[in-house]
Amino acid sequence: MLFDLDGTLADTAPDLVRVLNRLLVEHGRTQMPYAIARNEVSNGAGGLLRLGFGELDSPEALEALRRRFLALYAEDVSSRSRLFIGLDDINHHCHELTWGVVTNKPEAFTQPLLVALGLASRAGCVVSGDRLPQRKPDPAPLRLAAEELGVPPECCVYVGDAPRDIEAGKNARMATIAAAYGYIRPREDPYSWGADIVIRRPGEIRAALDELRARA
Repeated sequence: MLFDLDGTLADTAPDLVRVLNRLLVEHGRTQMPYAIARNEVSNGAGGLLRLGFGELDSPEALEALRRRFLALYAEDVSSRSRLFIGLDDINHHCHELTWGVVTNKPEAFTQPLLVALGLASRAGCVVSGDRLPQRKPDPAPLRLAAEELGVPPECCVYVGDAPRDIEAGKNARMATIAAAYGYIRPREDPYSWGADIVIRRPGEIRAALDELRARA
């Protein structure tokens, strides 16, 4: 069992939106409403910055903002982040299966967050966004995770809240579960992503696994 991190396993939007709004204030701009900014979190710092600052004049300007954003985030990656309700006992939902994390989030932020959430010592593997040259939707990070868990990719299930998660899982020959409770824009339809199953609440993961077993 493999999980995306932001918007699937953990609700990290409160910390990330806080950083965006602090950066907007630094530049004399209006803060973004949380309900709007939350849905951009799965698109990383770049997505949040484009939401808050719009189209910038140059790639250099965006990169300068990105560096400042990451510096602010590094100061506090977890004070407001929590596991989604229902995932605090993750082993229960996974039927005691070995599980891990595959995220595009860089290692420098992933590990402190997992430690703060009490997951660092429980995950069977963690593949962060900078461990390989490839990132999701490329299937390489998922294949690496399967290798580290010691199982073939086709014996894994990947859970994510973005189209790239489902694309990566399918390309890695894994079963896929779309987390419709995650950071999804109102106009997006998770049922159109091609996942094997779509779940509306974190607590539905166990039932989804039962259904995948029945199909198999």
